[in-house]
Amino acid sequence: MPRTFSLRTRLFVLILTPLVLMAIVLGYWRFTVAQKTAWELFDRSLLAAGLAISRDVAISEGDALSPSTRDLIRDASGGEVFYHATGPGGIYVTGYAYPPTGGTRSEDPYHPQFFESDYRQEPVRVLRMTERRTIDNLTGDATVTVWQRIADRRAFANQLAVWAAVLMLALLATLALVVWFGVERGLRPLIDLEDAIEARSPNDLSIIKRAVPEETRGIVETLNRLFAQVEASITAHQVFISDAAHQLRNPAAAVQSMAEAARDATTEEERVRRLDELVTATRSAARVTEQLLSLDRLRHGGGDDRFVPFDLNQLVEETCADLAPSVLVAGKDFELDLAQSALPVRGDHVFMSEALKNLVDNAMKHGGSDLSRISVGTELRGAMAEVTVKDDGRGLSPDMSELAFSRFSQVEPSDGSGLGLAIALSVAEQHGGTLRINPSHKGASLTIALPLTAPVAA
Repeated sequence: MPRTFSLRTRLFVLILTPLVLMAIVLGYWRFTVAQKTAWELFDRSLLAAGLAISRDVAISEGDALSPSTRDLIRDASGGEVFYHATGPGGIYVTGYAYPPTGGTRSEDPYHPQFFESDYRQEPVRVLRMTERRTIDNLTGDATVTVWQRIADRRAFANQLAVWAAVLMLALLATLALVVWFGVERGLRPLIDLEDAIEARSPNDLSIIKRAVPEETRGIVETLNRLFAQVEASITAHQVFISDAAHQLRNPAAAVQSMAEAARDATTEEERVRRLDELVTATRSAARVTEQLLSLDRLRHGGGDDRFVPFDLNQLVEETCADLAPSVLVAGKDFELDLAQSALPVRGDHVFMSEALKNLVDNAMKHGGSDLSRISVGTELRGAMAEVTVKDDGRGLSPDMSELAFSRFSQVEPSDGSGLGLAIALSVAEQHGGTLRINPSHKGASLTIALPLTAPVAA
C-alpha cells in the first residue's frame, strides 16, 4: 500500500511551502535593496564627513579638526574614514599624506565626486570635493578627499543582512510552530469524530449527531447516508433470509415426507404414485429456489453494462416458445398475438424473460379450476412497449395490487410461493417501466410497460 502523509502534515506543507518560497524571494529582494540602500547611506555618511572636515579646515585654517568631526569620522557607518585636505594652490593642509587617485573631472568642479580606487593595495570608496576657501590670506580652491575601505563597508552591510536573515528565520520558525499546532487544533474535531466512530459497536449504524466544522459537514452527511443505506440493506437481507427460510421449509418438509412415503410404500403402484408426487414436490421446491435467487439478484442489482438493446417482440416469442409445452400439457389453450412493428427496448434479456415466465406461471397457479386459456400479446402504446398476459381463470382486480405485488403474499391460498409478481414488478421498475393489473370482466390481465429506445411508426 503506498505511503500517505497525514492530513496535518499535508496542510502544514501546503501552508508553509508558499510562505517559505515567498520569504526566500522577499529575502533576496530585501537583501539587494538593503545593499543598495546601505551603499547610498555610506556615501552620504562619507559626504557628511567630508563637509565636516572642509568646515573645520576653513575655520581652523588647517590647524585641527573639531572633536565632533573626529567622532563623526570614527563612528561613520561603513568603517574607518580616512581624509586628506589641500588648500589654495594645492598646498597640503591636514590628513593622510597620499590620498588615492583616480576619478574624472566633471563639468562642475565644485560638485562632489564619488569613485572607487586603491589605497595601500586595498579597494576603497573615495569622495573628492572642491570648495572655494581662504586660508592664511590665500584664496583659492581647497580640496578635501575622504575614503573608506570597501571591505569594511561590505562587512558592515553583510552584518546587517545576517541580522535581517536571522530575524526572518526566527519569524518563519515561529510561523511554522503556529501553523503546526494551529493545524492540530483545527483538526481536533475530525480526530474527535474518528474517536467517536471508532468507539461504536458494529451493530450501531445510527446517524452521527456530533457537531463538526462546516468544511466536514458534507463528509458526516455522506457517512450518515451510507449508514442508513447499509442499515436498510442489512435489514432487507435479514428479512429476505428469514422469508426464504420460511418459504423453503415447507417444500423441503414435503419432499422429505414424500420421499419417506415412497420408501415405505407397500405396493409397486403406491410407490410409483409416491414417486410422481415426489417429483412434483421437487420441481416446486426448485422453482421456489430459482425465484428466491432471482429476487436476490434483482435486489443487489448490477451495472448498466448488462442492459442491451433488443426487440421485445422477439423476446416474447422466444419465451412463449419455451412455455408453450408445459401450458399445453396442462390442458390449457395458449395464444400469442405480437405487434405488427418491432418494439425496441433496452434491458436485461434474462430478467425480462424471467418476468414474463412469472406472469404465465402466476396464471397457471392462481387461475383455479375455471382456467382454460392463457394469451400473451404485445402492442405499442405511445412511447411505451407493452406485453400483456391474460387468462380466463379466477380473476384479479386492480384494487388487489398491493397484496398481489407483495413478496411472499397471495390473494388466495395456492401452491405458489408468492414471489412471481413481486419479481416481475422489480424487473419492470429496474427497466424504468411499470407493472399493472388491468380491469377485467373475467380472469386476470397484467401488463408490463417498458420505455422505447427509439420512435416506432404506428
